[in-house]
Amino acid sequence: MTYLLILVGLIGCMVLLDFRFRLLLWSRPVAGALTLVIGTAFFLIWDIQAIQHGIFLHRASPLMTGIMLGDQLPLEELFFLFFLCYQSMILFTGAERLIARRRAES
Repeated sequence: MTYLLILVGLIGCMVLLDFRFRLLLWSRPVAGALTLVIGTAFFLIWDIQAIQHGIFLHRASPLMTGIMLGDQLPLEELFFLFFLCYQSMILFTGAERLIARRRAES
């Protein structure tokens, strides 16, 4: 459960950054949400393929909920993939904005 709570907390931090600087969901909500859904789905399919080929294996941990979405696919993985996509988009849009501001200043 600890890992899931950490992931939820980190996603909350990303939401606060997004809200404060209007980077993704508060800038273009439909495009941002679509990007997050498609990105998370892409990596989820990637994980499922890796699990089917024996590349990814789940090991039980007292830090996890034990809830499985599929064979070798814990609930926490879905939250991690969403966090990974959200963090990447926050970093990308934030960097894009900083670069544009620097160019405008010079």
